[in-house]
Amino acid sequence: MKKLALLVLLMANLFANDIAWSDTYEQAQVKAKKESKPMLVIITTEQCRWCRKFEATTLSDEDVISKINTRFVSVHVTRDKSIYPKALGAKMVPMSYFLDESGKVIYSMPGYWPVDDYQSILDDALRKAKK
Repeated sequence: MKKLALLVLLMANLFANDIAWSDTYEQAQVKAKKESKPMLVIITTEQCRWCRKFEATTLSDEDVISKINTRFVSVHVTRDKSIYPKALGAKMVPMSYFLDESGKVIYSMPGYWPVDDYQSILDDALRKAKK
């Protein structure tokens, strides 16, 4: 019985370690206003190998997930398929946009970033959001 309980706990832990993505940009914007948090909008494409690497490594890191889930309201959109403001036109992907509660871009960063560098980018965005 103890082994079963431990297995259930481990499985729950595995599935709980995901970024809490909002379903749509609009939903994220409403939640950001309600919670007084900056938004993180990540734009990718289906064929982008750097996007897949970013998702599989950086956005799968426990510390990155924790910081995003506690300090930001996040949404992951697909360029040319998802509905989001045209002002967030991503000429290169992956693209990370950080927006204030009103939807104004306060910081943006193109490209794939390893975990340590992306942690620094998240910290920079938080500092800019406080100004």
